Amino acid sequence: MATCPRQSRPTNAWWKPLAPYSATPTAPTLTGSPERTPYVGRFAPSPTGPLHFGSLIAALGSYLEARHHGGQWLLRIEDVDAPRTVPGATDTILRQLDAYGFNRDGDILYQSQRTDIYREALNRLIADGKAFACACTRRELADSALAPDGSRRYPGTCRSGLPPGQSARAWRLRTTEGVVAWHDAIQGDQAEDVGQAVGDFVLLRADGQFAYQLAVVVDDACQGVTHVVRGADLLGSTARQIALHAALALPPPHYAHLPVAANPAGEKLSKQTLARAIDPASPVQTLHDALVFLGQAPPRALRDADLQTLWAWSLANWSLARVPAVISRPVPTDVLHNALGSPPPTAP
Repeated sequence: MATCPRQSRPTNAWWKPLAPYSATPTAPTLTGSPERTPYVGRFAPSPTGPLHFGSLIAALGSYLEARHHGGQWLLRIEDVDAPRTVPGATDTILRQLDAYGFNRDGDILYQSQRTDIYREALNRLIADGKAFACACTRRELADSALAPDGSRRYPGTCRSGLPPGQSARAWRLRTTEGVVAWHDAIQGDQAEDVGQAVGDFVLLRADGQFAYQLAVVVDDACQGVTHVVRGADLLGSTARQIALHAALALPPPHYAHLPVAANPAGEKLSKQTLARAIDPASPVQTLHDALVFLGQAPPRALRDADLQTLWAWSLANWSLARVPAVISRPVPTDVLHNALGSPPPTAP
């Protein structure tokens, strides 16, 4: 049976049950010990390129919230989607985090090394009748209704069994009726009927790759993550992840979704929108800009401080309550030249 790293667990379970969360800050020894703390957070970048200003927002918010509660901050490399993984990107991300002063706890978890445990979770769902095989192609689903995230809502074609003569291409979660409701620590109360919004969603893709939704739920459970602080671009995935936690009889973590950094056109900063990699040579100024973006109002004098001084102020003054409760927020004009690369040359 596949095992979860860093966790002591019963032989009949592949997850580590979550301990009750206490909001009272504690001060455990942050040595990467497998012993649980009241708060376990994580940062989980995908190695599709180097970290940019938008990535830094997620790293900084998750890190400061974990440390504010005396908790652990784990690092996970979400490279489960092999076709999108860029060679060398993981090493670049690790160097960037080190240059900016992030101190992770425990070993790095790589999703690409965990296909056995994802398979075990899928087999559990299949055995329980909570997952089913699907033979539908993208072309066959092209006329389906659109889901809120722009994908196609699955119409349930193979829910009762594969059509005669068809073989399985993918596996999907059999969603249940009802609304998934939760409280987001930044964005407030949320609710979604997963079955109506997206339908039975994919767990194992037709290309043999495990879907992000399955991998992230399994890994959060295995690592004992109690709190997920991430960008609001993933807010639309949360109901599906909570539904999958329920299907696997796992308690979900608490969620907080930070505003997404956007360019003047309102587009999320990304490689596609020419977001520039954060500069390892100027961590203080870039971290200061990120604190401003997150509503923390750091003194301007800190821009001229050393990295240790900036971190000391950040750890002492961090407040999740000051983070703007919006889905996206434009990057201030005075930092755009650092956050964005040059536009591509126009054709003559």
